[in-house]
Amino acid sequence: MSDSSSGQGPLDVLVIGAGFAGLHMVHKLREQGFAVHGLEKGSGPGGTWYWNRYPGARCDSEIMYYSFSFLPELEQEWPLLERYPEQPVILRYLERVTDVLDLRKDFTFDTRVTGVSYDESENLWTARTEDGGEWRARFVVTAVGCLSAANTPDIPGADTFAGRSLHTGAWPHEPVDLSGQRVGIIGTGASAIQAIPVIAKQAGHLTVFQRTAQFTIPAANGPLDPQFVEMWKQNYPEWRRRARHSMAGVPYTATDVSALEVTPEERRARYEETWRDGGFLFSLGTFNDLLTNEQANDTAADFVRSKIDEIVRDPDVAEKLKPSGYPIATKRLPLDTDYYDTFNRPNVSLVDLRRSPIEEITPEGIRTADGLHELDVIIFATGFDALTGPLSALNITGRGGRSLDDAWAEGPRTYLGLAVPGFPNLLTITGPGSPSVLSNMPVSTEQHAEWIGDCLIHLRDNGIDRIEATADATEAWTEHVQEVAAGTLYPRAASWYMGANIPGKPRLFLPYVGGVGVYREKCDQVAADGYTGFELAASGALV
Repeated sequence: MSDSSSGQGPLDVLVIGAGFAGLHMVHKLREQGFAVHGLEKGSGPGGTWYWNRYPGARCDSEIMYYSFSFLPELEQEWPLLERYPEQPVILRYLERVTDVLDLRKDFTFDTRVTGVSYDESENLWTARTEDGGEWRARFVVTAVGCLSAANTPDIPGADTFAGRSLHTGAWPHEPVDLSGQRVGIIGTGASAIQAIPVIAKQAGHLTVFQRTAQFTIPAANGPLDPQFVEMWKQNYPEWRRRARHSMAGVPYTATDVSALEVTPEERRARYEETWRDGGFLFSLGTFNDLLTNEQANDTAADFVRSKIDEIVRDPDVAEKLKPSGYPIATKRLPLDTDYYDTFNRPNVSLVDLRRSPIEEITPEGIRTADGLHELDVIIFATGFDALTGPLSALNITGRGGRSLDDAWAEGPRTYLGLAVPGFPNLLTITGPGSPSVLSNMPVSTEQHAEWIGDCLIHLRDNGIDRIEATADATEAWTEHVQEVAAGTLYPRAASWYMGANIPGKPRLFLPYVGGVGVYREKCDQVAADGYTGFELAASGALV
């Protein structure tokens, strides 16, 4: 338990979260002799895969590389059965990791952190929990994920609905029987695109309430060939190396061909090939300028619109499903299984909220401008307060009692996505300003956990007990993140990458688009140069 209840001194490090990032961080620090403990609001490990249990939930990174790289024995024994692992498979994997590394004793579960505050006089952090507990530590590492603060829109009458209300980001752990039910789902982002085809097969009728039509491409999911799996496992070190130094944390060679330097026939053939093969090769492996050249981007967007016309039989529905007003892949590009085809089902209706906005939720269902849609179940697939939301939920206050929310009132400013001025000894895994959600997440969380671990070893070995990002380095990095984004088409979309899905949230491009490999090199250079951009102080408190 905490030092306040056990009588023991403060921890060296308190880690918040038990997903990929938190498990790795606690393991790394424990093995290096730190007094470290983790807190997790869930009843077990898993992070996002503990909470996101909605129908159809699965990863959009392939199973071969959606795993830890520092467990070679486990990577050889773990079965690779399906191209894209579903939620229960990933959760079992993380539970297995927890047991292999004997980490359960190093976490306290069912413990929600409600406040984290810094005491400058003692150079200590105190984390307060919902159950009244207090945990003190010299360092705090947040491993709370980027997409863990569910966003539920404020719709008049939501609390009057007589049926059942659910959110994809906080799905019940017990089975939800939707058979024969009149189900309404609000939202058509990545989670909804996975859930809608599955729910449509269960529900008596499914009504999809769409505000913004989404580009989505086929996952082409299916069982993996055993010979392919054997080849992959024999070459794991090389695949891992490629992923670490890639653009998006996936071990595939990037193309150097422009969409505008091939013939229309060649371009169409390449799109058709990657559409059939499925996965992110459509956006990452076809042409090198889809995210930097509007004309090139238009060729990919027009191709997807043409596929919607091919798949969806009702021309009016097809037209509603066609995205417009933003370049393809500047919002998160989901992978789907039969998403567009689902709208050919007789028990599925599409409501275009731009034509007929939601006016209120009533006891009977959802009323739009066109009338009442009677429902038994409402599912909010309305996404998350991304990147900053999970940190804001911790109610962090730094030096002088200044809250992180106040420090980020005009948008998040971080140094490398790892640290914030005014918040000494607080380190944020995959925080705003790092590649995070634009990468294969285990690659990014591993890189941060390793960097933070090595940093804390350096501090301990040199008698240093405080590290804090400087204001100048933070401002320079934040400007760099925005400049790199401005060189792409990303800011053209009102996306959650920009915080645009949360009313009143400052518009700032949140992740770093310079690439996982480039970012790794920058972080390594900072460390090699003696942690430039950080202020280090020694008072003898850290031993």
